[in-house]
Amino acid sequence: MTDRSPALDWLDAAAADRRARNLDRRLRPRVAGERMIDLASNDYLGLGTHPEVIRGAVDAAREWGAGATGSRLVTGTTAAHHALESELAAFTGHPAALVFSSGYTANLGAVVALSGRGSLIVSDGGSHASLVDACRLSRARVVVVERGDVAAVERALATRSEERALVVTDSVYSADGHLAPVTGLHEACRRHGAVLLVDEAHGLGVRGRGGRGLVDELGLTRHEDVVVTATLSKALGAQGGVVLTSPRVREHLVDTARPFIFDTGLAPASVGAARAALQVLRREPGRARRVLEVAEHLAEVTGADRPTSAVVSVILGDAHRAYAASQRCAELGLRVGCFRPPSVPEGTARLRLTARADLTDAELDAASEVLTTVLTGHWSDVAGSALAGAAAAVEMRT
Repeated sequence: MTDRSPALDWLDAAAADRRARNLDRRLRPRVAGERMIDLASNDYLGLGTHPEVIRGAVDAAREWGAGATGSRLVTGTTAAHHALESELAAFTGHPAALVFSSGYTANLGAVVALSGRGSLIVSDGGSHASLVDACRLSRARVVVVERGDVAAVERALATRSEERALVVTDSVYSADGHLAPVTGLHEACRRHGAVLLVDEAHGLGVRGRGGRGLVDELGLTRHEDVVVTATLSKALGAQGGVVLTSPRVREHLVDTARPFIFDTGLAPASVGAARAALQVLRREPGRARRVLEVAEHLAEVTGADRPTSAVVSVILGDAHRAYAASQRCAELGLRVGCFRPPSVPEGTARLRLTARADLTDAELDAASEVLTTVLTGHWSDVAGSALAGAAAAVEMRT
């Protein structure tokens, strides 16, 4: 047993404070074969368990081994990595792509490499934590504006003294699924000689032509001053991250992006899985449409705002209430996300539902019954029938 150190006794008070506010977290391992309907994961297209995607991972691991064996600049780049980059660039319409070990490291690498001392970063207030952390590491002057406030971005750019400027935003805000004003942000950047970095983590696979992303949908793909990052672990059901950009920006990242230079390359199995997922998405573009159809149904059932992405946000306000609702859903056979501060602002704790293209009508009906049961407070009256419906729906899939 580890000897307790008084130098870390402050951890006890911090933990007690989190518990008092119902903001403590627990790891809850999933169990293989568990009969739950999943509205919590980011596997929007249902590709994480697709037979072709699994086969792609297995075949790549057999060919290249379990790990990348080193950083991308040493031994961590295989022919499969280069093929994945070419395929991602071709699918999204960008001239070039560079794959990282995660979406988090892709954001860290791109933001820091494109900014630095003597530059300005304007950060949208709804940006993901990885963009926030990248801004902190950049050594640039950082101005944070209210979410979606194009006018505030314009003011920050117009009044800057720095020669270089970078604006960062999500394309789809992760907590509620709303769309960022990407076109307006790009126009502001153009007027003031800035670069726009857009994180398409929740846009790729859902928005755009056949899931090519919001930047594609808005016709901004070929602009060099729009740099796109994305993750391969959501709609593509695999692992990893990517920067989609021009050849000269890619070259700059290879030479200067620290998470690319010093991190071990993406594992071959994840490379193979992502390549296979792209093939499925090319062949079945209707999966992107199905995600939005399921999201609209979930919004109708819960009374949430009409969704523009895979994310449906059901705001309950109090963190205790949101957590209790998520636990009741789980007891009734439905897994949902529970977002509490600091992931969302105080007083806006919520159930975060993620639509999936592979949900059957039976599963969607069962999920709807559970959500109605929990949100109307009649849990004890109809718990049995809701649970039975959820279990039956999962049984039909298996």
